[in-house]
Amino acid sequence: MHTQASKTSACEGMRVWIVGGSEGIGFALVKQLLEAQALVLVSARNAQSHLRLLDLLKRYPQQLHLLDLDVTQKADLTAKINQAWSIFGGFDTWIYNAGAYIPMTLETWERNAFEQMNAINYLGAVYLMVELLPKFRAQQPTTDSVIYRPQWLWNISLAGDFGLPYGGGYSAPKAALQNLAESLQPELKAAGIQLKVVNHGFVKTRLTAKNDFAMLGLMDAEVAAEQLYQALFKNRFETRFPWSLAWVLGVIKRLPKSWALSLTRRMLKNA
Repeated sequence: MHTQASKTSACEGMRVWIVGGSEGIGFALVKQLLEAQALVLVSARNAQSHLRLLDLLKRYPQQLHLLDLDVTQKADLTAKINQAWSIFGGFDTWIYNAGAYIPMTLETWERNAFEQMNAINYLGAVYLMVELLPKFRAQQPTTDSVIYRPQWLWNISLAGDFGLPYGGGYSAPKAALQNLAESLQPELKAAGIQLKVVNHGFVKTRLTAKNDFAMLGLMDAEVAAEQLYQALFKNRFETRFPWSLAWVLGVIKRLPKSWALSLTRRMLKNA
């Protein structure tokens, strides 16, 4: 693990765009990257008026830029992407950290909720990658260092391993994004872009605050952000944590479906 001292210049000058960096893991990761002297653009729906981001901007006026961006608004994306790209003259790393979570029972299904989670957890990444690909391919690396070569880091979720009761609207698009990443990685690598994914468990954020059950391996956002930060330096496609939850869900995923569904049925509130 990087110590504070070793982080000081670990990413000096690296140009990073974090989509979804105003809260939770994203905000904690922004702070770590700024401390490591990276050049960071943070996008979120309210990035330019977010009080904690504005406080960071005062501390890092030369390193940090803010851009309001709603990944569900397709009509605005081309202009926003071009604006983002112009700030540092390109990016070395694009991090997709946007996420939406709305737990629902059969009695509380809402079409808009399913659409919102699909749009943010999956389609937003698709919309951005389609327009970012030619830009990343056209630019030259700024140095020979591995971490300055083009890389995409998608923060997904262990929830994509297997659908659990009440969380399907969240886990289904997360699983789709994981599947997409697995499909794209060989082709992107051949094109000179390293695609990486991070699949993590429960993190103390405003999203998991909606849960009313015990969360195995619950961790602070700063701990999760450290894992994402470390993933930038690793030549590894997938990072999974914490071990306890990753192991449990990995086993459930590989069980015969009748066995797995028998286990998850026990999670129902009236079981």
